[in-house]
Amino acid sequence: MPVEFLGIGGTHDGSEAVARSAGSFDPAYTLKLARAHAEYGWDRVLFAYGSGSPDPAQVAAFVAGHVPDLGLLLAHRPNVSYPTYAAKTFATLDRLSGGRLTVHFITGGNDHEQGREGDTLGHDERYSRTREYIQIVKRAWTETRPFDHEGGHYRFADFVSDVFPLQSPRPGVSFGGSSPAALAAGAAEADVYCLWGEPLADTAEQIAAVRAAAKEAGREDVPRVQVAFRPIIAPTEELAWEKAHRTLGRIHERRGAGTSALVPGVHPVHRPENTGSQRLLAIAERGDRFDRALWTATAKATGGAGNSNALVGTPETVAEALLEYIDLGVDIISARGYDMLDDTIDFGRHVIPLVRAEVARRDAQARSLAKQRE
Repeated sequence: MPVEFLGIGGTHDGSEAVARSAGSFDPAYTLKLARAHAEYGWDRVLFAYGSGSPDPAQVAAFVAGHVPDLGLLLAHRPNVSYPTYAAKTFATLDRLSGGRLTVHFITGGNDHEQGREGDTLGHDERYSRTREYIQIVKRAWTETRPFDHEGGHYRFADFVSDVFPLQSPRPGVSFGGSSPAALAAGAAEADVYCLWGEPLADTAEQIAAVRAAAKEAGREDVPRVQVAFRPIIAPTEELAWEKAHRTLGRIHERRGAGTSALVPGVHPVHRPENTGSQRLLAIAERGDRFDRALWTATAKATGGAGNSNALVGTPETVAEALLEYIDLGVDIISARGYDMLDDTIDFGRHVIPLVRAEVARRDAQARSLAKQRE
């Protein structure tokens, strides 16, 4: 099955290692970055959510109107709108984009960040709410007759939407989280389960946990799996590691200036609350380098803030590393560099073709073997 590649729908040129050169929403840069993804072979881009960030739904609509054929992954936090309202927003965007939308539901792993927009629920309650929220959105996308709902977090009567997604039966649902509460909710409802990049053995355990939770939830299928990395590539191994250590130095400089936290609500000197970040830091304590190319120093420097483990090496090395994750059952590779535009182009030009070619070769070989057995 072909592998997919997810990039970042950034609205400015800043990162943990680079100070942004303009405001939080630079329309020209936003389009330039999105067009680079489209030109260099990426399948879709993520429009991330933060309490003070530009509204990702409007940014996604802006990109959809200017960049044809690029898929849209819209991050959404359930605490910011009622599910029936959100379902109409998503359906409208799916129609506006010609059926290019997937929605990534973010439950929130930091009490302070959630509280910035009035969310006071505890960790496990938030995941319970997200599960109910997704169930309502799915019904609103697909049911043409009015329906009632009375659950633990939402109650309403006689709702029916007059706008439905273009995709049939509905857009995809994406979800992430590593805690037991997250696994219970996401494995039950998600089409795509998102993990942060960890060593191969740890990733295999995570995938097994997702599949077991899906089975426990009564599903006959299992979610597709996405894994996220920060690629650092160069023409030689030596140059790649020189680039990696320069990047790490820039992260430390920005952390020292108090401006390094890209993920809202997460400060690199504070112990993170969410299980995923705690896992990244625990892995970093075990060592800096794992497997073929995984490097944890960037995760340690940012306090495990979001997608922060790097893959370092030549394009060939990084492609081979990604193929090892694909062998574990990973379907979607999420990647973004620290110099977002240049790294988007380099990764798309030099890594994506290598991975796609090898996956296609393996698929063709599997089809040939299956035909021989007939």
